Amino acid sequence: MLRTMLAMIGVWFSVSALAATESSISLLDNRFRIDPTVEQVTFVIYRAKPSEPVVLVRPDGTKYFAWDKPDKVQWYQEPSMDIIMIDHPMPGPWQAIGKVTPKNNIKLFSHLELSTDKLPQRLYHGEKIKFTAQLTSDNKPLVLRDFLDRLELKVTFTKYVQNESELSEEARPIPEVIGEFADDGKELDEYPGDGIFTVTLPIKPQPGKYKVRITSGNGVFLRAREQEVLVYPEPFHVTFIQAREEGVDHQVIVSGEEGAIRPGSIAAHINRLDPGDKEVMVEGYAKKGSMKLELNLPNTGDLGNYTWFGRVFATEVGTNRPLIFDLNNRTYSVLEDIDIEETRRIQEEKELQQQKLMEELRLLQMREEARTRSMMLIGIGNVVAIILGFVIWFVWKKFKASRQVPEMKLDIPEE
Repeated sequence: MLRTMLAMIGVWFSVSALAATESSISLLDNRFRIDPTVEQVTFVIYRAKPSEPVVLVRPDGTKYFAWDKPDKVQWYQEPSMDIIMIDHPMPGPWQAIGKVTPKNNIKLFSHLELSTDKLPQRLYHGEKIKFTAQLTSDNKPLVLRDFLDRLELKVTFTKYVQNESELSEEARPIPEVIGEFADDGKELDEYPGDGIFTVTLPIKPQPGKYKVRITSGNGVFLRAREQEVLVYPEPFHVTFIQAREEGVDHQVIVSGEEGAIRPGSIAAHINRLDPGDKEVMVEGYAKKGSMKLELNLPNTGDLGNYTWFGRVFATEVGTNRPLIFDLNNRTYSVLEDIDIEETRRIQEEKELQQQKLMEELRLLQMREEARTRSMMLIGIGNVVAIILGFVIWFVWKKFKASRQVPEMKLDIPEE
């Protein structure tokens, strides 16, 4: 027999100091009451591990099961937890039947909403931006870790197509996921568990117009935000100038695009790995009013392959929006000096050898062709001789046969 243990912990809020307040839902024996004003409710029910999902009983006695429920009920289950969201729940006393644990057994939330940052209308290919989203309950931050940890928050870019709804499914552009949210205090996320999800968005889509969707969901809670953005090409150019003389530094030149980058706002740092994986870092910033930054990479003269990468910072003109771009791995090689005269001499020798070899091959081919013709003539002559001999023999045979007189025999009767 299942033992039912229910308790109610009201809507959880975080008010700067993460203080929680309880809602006024009355308990009637092993039931909890839902107010008539509630348009949506979410249950987070903790069960003994492992155990079967609970059964929810409505005030009128109708039962909801994880495998048998109406469309307005969303149900996410784990071995020790159920998260159930119900739109327009029936007012009155509800009951949950199952192996509910004594500690934090049921939590109820209402009016869950997703709020997000708004992306700039003008984005640049290759830039990285900080983007945040937050769930609220009754306009207060939601900080229940067990609920938040099971959310899947992501940002997708879909190529904008006019009259997309009129196209077939096969002809519609495919959404590209460019970022997934986390509330773990890593990378750009400031505080773990504060209910604010942060993602580093790399703007990877090629320049063009896109529809952006910010979605959240854990199989139960589904929300989305949409907007249209324009992705422009990178507002700067990077040029690498390789030195040809030992002791002269290589150069990395970052040039901003007029009308996109604020003069004097370019800064960058470059990391270089030499053939022995020794790392060197250089950094700098443009002079006041300048649209160009020059960085020098030391030239040690060591032979081999080199890899360099880094990051460029700038400010968008007009909006003063900070811009961050990653420079992906790029390579260059340092080789031995080439003796042009010696190289030309070697090439000429190789060409002469090649010509001599081609001439020998041509003569050999001519000999083979002459030999083949001779063999064919000899073969044809032999065949002709045989045929001619056969013809002569046949004619001679006929001639000889025609010269012979047939022998006559007389039958003389005997006496």
